[in-house]
Amino acid sequence: MGELGNLNPILMETTLVLIKPGGVQRNLIGEITRRIEARDLRISGLKLIRAELATVEEHYAEHRERPFFASVCDYLTSGPIVALAVSGTNSVKAIRAMMGATNPLEATPGTVRGDLALTIDDNLVHSSSDPEAAARELALWFPEGTF
Repeated sequence: MGELGNLNPILMETTLVLIKPGGVQRNLIGEITRRIEARDLRISGLKLIRAELATVEEHYAEHRERPFFASVCDYLTSGPIVALAVSGTNSVKAIRAMMGATNPLEATPGTVRGDLALTIDDNLVHSSSDPEAAARELALWFPEGTF
């Protein structure tokens, strides 16, 4: 196989990014999508929506018993959000790295949260944690499919 046999395989995939109400309100849609596209990832679905409570509750279903569940759901339905389907090589891991740690105070400078957010309550974005979560979340937010 030679040296190339030791490389990780290229994994083409699609993941979900949600720009939360704080990011929309602060006019960060362009900055966040610019960073995604600059990384050579493709926006294969995009919509500005007012999320329905049932969709948000299903999205965060694994956290239903946690104390923050209601406040997270209230926040995501408090204003418009942008749902993005992002496709490309290793997009799940690439997006997670680009968004930074969930707590912006622990996020590395250069990441969306590290550069643009200050609190965990308004950390600007959601991104799928793994390919299985991405598939479930994309079906929820893009039932019509993506390009």
